[in-house]
Amino acid sequence: MNDQPDLRLSDDERSEALEALSEHVRTGRLDIDEFGRRSAHVAAARTRSELARQFADLPEPRPRVLGKPVPSRPPARKVGMGLLPLLVIAAVALFVLTRGVWMVVLIPVVVVAVLTLRRR
Repeated sequence: MNDQPDLRLSDDERSEALEALSEHVRTGRLDIDEFGRRSAHVAAARTRSELARQFADLPEPRPRVLGKPVPSRPPARKVGMGLLPLLVIAAVALFVLTRGVWMVVLIPVVVVAVLTLRRR
């Protein structure tokens, strides 16, 4: 199993696990009673470690979630919210200095363009 056993499962991951159990019934590795018990545990499983217990003594097929690590995501940067007070001040200052509404509209457009380019 991967390095994050307490990561929560998705509905799709549970469905994939139930399909794998069904395949084990079809091939004769599990009888219908054991399939019923294990599928109830799979349906109620919340974490990977709970799911792994149901497949500990079974070969392939196994749910993919038990075999591969989850890619870690870099922390999200909150650049836009730090700029918000500065944008408000700049918009008010430009409006007062130029008496033009178009400058107030131009600032958010420029900020969105800059933030989009920085993400690439």
